Amino acid sequence: MPYLHAKTNGVITKEQEIRLKERFGEAIALLGKTENWLMVEVEDQCRLHFKGDGDIPAAFVEIRLFGKASASAYDAMTEAVTNIVEEELKIPGDRIYVQYEEVEHWG
Repeated sequence: MPYLHAKTNGVITKEQEIRLKERFGEAIALLGKTENWLMVEVEDQCRLHFKGDGDIPAAFVEIRLFGKASASAYDAMTEAVTNIVEEELKIPGDRIYVQYEEVEHWG
């Protein structure tokens, strides 16, 4: 039961949102999960400031999953998520943070 929340201070079109959702759905397999239980939230125009600037595009992606994954799986997922956000939203990788949270109890 993974949950992925991607937010940016930029604008996301409906087409970009759909592509993000689809590509995140494929990438979640890197953590041993499937899109069948994946919940994706995409949020744009956030008051997100990075390196002291809120006008330059930046993104923060939170990934919560029931259970655990290996360090190598997290590394692969970070690379995939960064590439997806770079390609779809044109945000440089050095302006993207990815956070993981392992959840023991989920209902």
